[in-house]
Amino acid sequence: MPREIGEKVVSTNRKARHDYLIEETYEAGMVLSGTEVKSLRAGRASLVDGYAFIENGEIWLDAVHIQEYVAGTWTNHPPRRKRKLLMHKQEIIKISHKTKEGGYTLVPLRLYFKNGKAKVEIAVAKGKKEYDKRQTLRERQDKRESDRAISARKNLGD
Repeated sequence: MPREIGEKVVSTNRKARHDYLIEETYEAGMVLSGTEVKSLRAGRASLVDGYAFIENGEIWLDAVHIQEYVAGTWTNHPPRRKRKLLMHKQEIIKISHKTKEGGYTLVPLRLYFKNGKAKVEIAVAKGKKEYDKRQTLRERQDKRESDRAISARKNLGD
């Protein structure tokens, strides 16, 4: 029986949804050391500069910052190291074909615990151009303004 039931989100990469167009998302387990797990449980992680890549049929997560454990001693881990991700071979092959097409990259979206196990959600994403980012912001602002107008209209009608 797992100690924790459900999901506990440790860190999210909000900038990724702004900078990339998300095609598909995958859930992967992580190979971690003991002090990394303790540091994650304390909520000390950052996905901002992180990326994933495929090497020799294995998928790796790099440049994700997990702070050193405060109470750790000589057994502490380096904050930014390559971490192996655990996925099915068929999923890795599918992802590698997609990234070899060109223009696609692997971006971590969130880091969380699911039933006591550390997981990372990675996405096959395509980089947005500057005008795409502006268009997305404009659409979001237009939607917000229309929602405000509708709610104001409803409040006047009551």
